[in-house]
Amino acid sequence: MKDMCNRLFPEHSGNFTFELAPDSLENDFFTIESINDKIKISGNNNNSLATGLNHYLKYYCHTHVSWYATDKIEMPRQLPVLLDKITILAKCKTRFFLNYCTFGYSMPYWKWKDWERLIDWMALNGVNTPLAITGQEAIWYDVWKEMGLKDQEIRSYFTGPAHLPWHRMSNVDYWQSPLPLSWLKNQRKLQKQIVDRERLLGMTPVLPAFSGHVPAELKRLYPDAAITQMSQWGGYDKKYRSHFIDPMDPLFGKIQKRYLEKQTKLYGTDHIYGIDPFNEVDSPNWDEDFLRTVSDKIFHSIEQVDSLAHWIQMTWMFYHSKDKWSQPRIKAFLNSVPDDKLILLDYYCDSVEIWRETQQYYGKPYIWCYLGNFGGNSMLAGHVDDVSAKLNRLFVEGGKNISGVGATLEGLDVNPFMYEFVLEKAWSHTITNADWMKNWALCRGGSKSSHIIDAWQQLYKKIYIHHATAGQAVLMNARPMLEGTDSWNTHPDIYYDNKELWHIWGKFLEAKNVDSSGYKFDVINIGRQVLGNLFSDFRDSFTACYRQKNIEGMKEWAEKMNTLFTDVDRLLSCESSFSIGKWIKDARDWGKNLKEKEYYEQNARCILTTWGQKATQLNDYANRGWGGLTDSYYRKRWELFTQYAIDEMSHGKEIDEKSFYNLITEFEYQWTLQTNVYSESSGEDPIRIANLLYIKYNPYFDK
Repeated sequence: MKDMCNRLFPEHSGNFTFELAPDSLENDFFTIESINDKIKISGNNNNSLATGLNHYLKYYCHTHVSWYATDKIEMPRQLPVLLDKITILAKCKTRFFLNYCTFGYSMPYWKWKDWERLIDWMALNGVNTPLAITGQEAIWYDVWKEMGLKDQEIRSYFTGPAHLPWHRMSNVDYWQSPLPLSWLKNQRKLQKQIVDRERLLGMTPVLPAFSGHVPAELKRLYPDAAITQMSQWGGYDKKYRSHFIDPMDPLFGKIQKRYLEKQTKLYGTDHIYGIDPFNEVDSPNWDEDFLRTVSDKIFHSIEQVDSLAHWIQMTWMFYHSKDKWSQPRIKAFLNSVPDDKLILLDYYCDSVEIWRETQQYYGKPYIWCYLGNFGGNSMLAGHVDDVSAKLNRLFVEGGKNISGVGATLEGLDVNPFMYEFVLEKAWSHTITNADWMKNWALCRGGSKSSHIIDAWQQLYKKIYIHHATAGQAVLMNARPMLEGTDSWNTHPDIYYDNKELWHIWGKFLEAKNVDSSGYKFDVINIGRQVLGNLFSDFRDSFTACYRQKNIEGMKEWAEKMNTLFTDVDRLLSCESSFSIGKWIKDARDWGKNLKEKEYYEQNARCILTTWGQKATQLNDYANRGWGGLTDSYYRKRWELFTQYAIDEMSHGKEIDEKSFYNLITEFEYQWTLQTNVYSESSGEDPIRIANLLYIKYNPYFDK
């Protein structure tokens, strides 16, 4: 804990004392009190101590520690004194965090400094069960090599770094491979650092285990093995489809044993393993007896290696493929594993609570999870009151098998308060939602300006009124069309009046002389959204001129659209956390030579845009409003479109949608192959730029 204080605020580390208290209660707890000019925090373990520290920072210092290493931490000069001792207890024993996808959409190129901050953030927010899946390819490489596969075969079986989560979930193989040997070595070192620090801070890392996913080439070496090709996923060609070995095959248990023994030797174990067969792919057999036997064999394959083993599994597949996962099939799959050995992650409770549809998972321990973000999309989304009501109801109606609360975000997104809110609901701290949001505002610069407090209260009441959905995007980030969008991945629907958001942005900008990282983030974040929403009006005006065959009007609105792109990109480019420059630099930094650097950059560009092959069904799934990306990719697509429409209209022709589709598809693909440099930050003051844009675009909202 002293080391954590030295990392986060060294100037005040001597003002805190920490004490481990007897673990006399069933759930975690912490106490905070002022003693002899020191802040004393007691708790039953290091994780409780960290949570207590964060409670003091948030509610007494109004200090926010973000999950980004680049964000500075602003502490008061003199620490506030507590008049009375406070004690807070956890409502549940488990607080889960992360999602396979987060390792692709946010963290694929992270270095230790990034992980170090996130682990501190997790501890401060009470997370004690993080998903820890980094570095597993280094172990799989050794396993497959011992079983007879060649170096090139193994590294080609893996995918590029950002796509590894979907390789790990048995969705896709071979894409953007071979994975460099240097990557395997460096990730192995990084995973050791991650799990060591997580354990030090009282966490139980969830390490992976074998789920049945094997290289197709294994069939050559073991021709009698029951290996089948999995169903198609994500629009990828057949050659990228994964392969699955039947858990009833004796080879399954042998592979499991090899993997777990090597992993335990390298990374240790906390006896809890993430295993997720059939995630977004079909079971080879939907017979209930088969499903019952599969889960039984999978569990016994880990139990034979680790007698203390517990299996944790996400239940996203029950939501995603609900037409196939009938209640009898779910029950058969779950009930062949002992109740105290299988823990289920109810993955998307902000939308649908599977525990309510499965008789509370038929008695199995489960964790209520807030998803909140798909693909790292940068849309304002979340519903504080609804989440609060669901969590309050959970602890009344959810049964004795509630294991905990978690967050399963696909990307570290633009609504960070939602995750902190959810994780805090796992503790007995009593505070109204409105007061919680007020305190958040105080931590974001509101202690220096009442305008920020007012703005956040309005965001809470008027904007954050609907949960996140897959495929959200401002129209700017969508493939160009005259009406609507051509993909479920980029729907620009909002559930509020954009004029309301505009006035809230103005309220933020009324604050003066606030030099806070959180305040700057919020100003950019809201500006990106409100101006992105405005783009829909500009596109509609362009389309109206097209319908009227008004070429001059089309040119006028095309120019306004283009200028709006340029202005938004300028705002985004002020901070590195909103910049594609940092994303690409982080990727290139992993390369030990030019060839590897360009390989990582191509992978980094691909996941954000085309995602996979040309024009797959995942195109734009990971869209986001970032500086550099907005200008060079999204703006360029719309510029190509408006110019194409104007040229066709000038020649008396209608738009040929197929012709333009081919044009834009090729542009997207070529963009992923480029290697031009983007700055991490322009260095401009985002508050000054935001004020300029507010004045410039106010006439469109002041009508």
